[in-house]
Amino acid sequence: MTPDSPHVLRLPSFLHFLSSRALSSVAFQGSAVAIGWLIYDRTRNPFDLGLVGLFQFLPMLILTFVAGQMADQFDRRRIGLVCQVVEAAVMGFIALGVWQGWLPTWGIFVAVAVLGAAQAFERPTMAALLPGIVPAAQLQSAVATSTSVMQTALIIGPAIGGVLYGLGPVAPFLVSGLLFLVASYNVLAIERPATLPARTPITFESVFAGVAFIKSKPVMLGTISLDLFAVLLGGATALLPVYARDILNAGPWGLGFLRMAPAVGAVAMSLVLARYPLQHRVGMKMLWAVGIFGAATIVFAYSTNIALSVLMLVILGASDTVSVVVRSSLVQLLTPDHMRGRVNAVNSLFIGTSNQLGEFESGIVAGLIGPVAAVAFGGIGTIAIVLIWARLFPALRRVDKLTG
Repeated sequence: MTPDSPHVLRLPSFLHFLSSRALSSVAFQGSAVAIGWLIYDRTRNPFDLGLVGLFQFLPMLILTFVAGQMADQFDRRRIGLVCQVVEAAVMGFIALGVWQGWLPTWGIFVAVAVLGAAQAFERPTMAALLPGIVPAAQLQSAVATSTSVMQTALIIGPAIGGVLYGLGPVAPFLVSGLLFLVASYNVLAIERPATLPARTPITFESVFAGVAFIKSKPVMLGTISLDLFAVLLGGATALLPVYARDILNAGPWGLGFLRMAPAVGAVAMSLVLARYPLQHRVGMKMLWAVGIFGAATIVFAYSTNIALSVLMLVILGASDTVSVVVRSSLVQLLTPDHMRGRVNAVNSLFIGTSNQLGEFESGIVAGLIGPVAAVAFGGIGTIAIVLIWARLFPALRRVDKLTG
């Protein structure tokens, strides 16, 4: 950044971008807490919590590659606008159905699927939008600031969702809908790019170009796939309603605090990394961090004390942030602008949807062997993945610095 360049927080478009992402994240996370509690309150079956993840995952799996292609060919602001308006409509639908008592459980699953479809377009589009609204010299600062704000939103969202659900099951969906609408205004307020992406014919090769690009970069492939399998196996998020109600006896407010605990750890680690950035042996530090993620998951599985459970979730979030910083930095450094939509689409599919698929896996395993054993199994599997990936991707072990 040159001495006469404005600070990134003084750029109006970047502020609108931050507001849109933060509000959308708060709304999504708050509604996730409410949906999980609503489903489990109705059925008392952990398998149904896994179905919530599956119904979010399937549309993401089907639509993500098309979404990446569209993000590289159309005005990314308008795509984000449409997605957030659709998400607001879904929240209004659930709120109305719960209030009037006509919304069946299968109707909630349908609403979740529509929400997943909107997220399939919103996530890679917004990720690809950022480099186009800040000067290249300020991109790292913008990414760090955005990550910090998003992690803060991950703390606020679950807490708001849990508190509002304690006041009544309609409240969190109404508030989330309003937040999505305000987020849509902010994304439209972002300055229109001077030049829009060139439109090219949509072919099989162009749609899956992001996959080919990542495959050609062993370090990027190893980093993204490590996160994929770690989150797939180690995610205990889907079973938090079971822990809050049946194991920790914490209630919906306690569920909100359990959901926000990983984000607390993530924000704390973000502050540490901002003050003491990763300098050397970045690849090995990432592998160690994912291993700690698995170990914290195992301890959480067997904890019956809410303080210890929250602590383990904080550690889990902190260790996951190290992996997020490494992965996000490598994706930004190694990807040219005309490929960002498609590469971020693959990244979103690998990482974002692995949360939903991981929730489905956790629900299935919990239905077979119980929630405690299911979470412990995931933590053990995560540690095993670290050991396997350290052998499969020696280039990842040798990454020393976060540079191009």
